[in-house]
Order: sequence, then structure tokens, then C-alpha cells
Amino acid sequence: MATKKIKTTIKLNAPGGQATAAPPVGPILGQHGLPIMDFVKTFNERTKDLNGTVVPVVITVYEDRTFSFIVKKPPVAVLIKKTLNLEKGAATAGKQTVAKLSKSQVKKIAEEKMDDLNASDIDAAMRIVEGSARSMGVEVTD
Repeated sequence: MATKKIKTTIKLNAPGGQATAAPPVGPILGQHGLPIMDFVKTFNERTKDLNGTVVPVVITVYEDRTFSFIVKKPPVAVLIKKTLNLEKGAATAGKQTVAKLSKSQVKKIAEEKMDDLNASDIDAAMRIVEGSARSMGVEVTD
């Protein structure tokens, strides 16, 4: 079997189990000539357990207009908001604190996101999560 020739890769964020042909998904896939509804159906099927949580997707587009995709873990900021039941982070991070995140919660998020992070061990992953928390106005406590 000959391997398919890759035309491009597309990275986008979409709500798990709730993607539609509306922007941002539709126009991005449409400009590459992909069958939008095929992607939407497959994506929603694969992410139905992440209902509404925004997840990054990497779509590989082949020259014969077929595609494959990988669903990654939700962004760290989304995991922090979910853990603390926050609507959004602080408008002025550094001056305003919207919530507190314990070290154990940081570790749990770091373990969940470890595969996608550019970190060699759990301590490095935890520092990445703590940095994201600080930039959202979330204080990390012991």
C-alpha cells in the first residue's frame, strides 16, 4: 500500500462533542476542500465524553482530500478553570486574584496534561501549570 501524500496540517480548537460547520471549523476545513460534515460527525463521536470542553485538534489533510486527526488534551487554562469552576481568569492578572489552586490540584492537572506538555518530568509540568495559573490571576498555595 502506498502512503498518502500529506497536503497540510491544520491546528484548531473546537468544543468536544459540539463541533458544527459554523466558524471556526467550517471555513478552515472548507478552504482545504475537506468534507466538513464528515469531520464534524467523526470529531463529535470521538469527543462526546468531553462535552463542551474546548480541545485542540491537529488535522492532517491528504492530497486526495481525505483527512485524519488527533484530539489532544484540553489546554491547561481550560483544565484550571474546570478544576476551580471559574467562568474566566482575572482581567488584570498580577493585580487581581480570582481563585486559589492547591499544589495537589496543580499536580493532578500536570499529570493529566503531561503527554502534551514540553516537559521531561512531573516537576517541570507542574511549573508550566503554575505559570498558566499565575497568568490567569489564580494563586498557587501549598
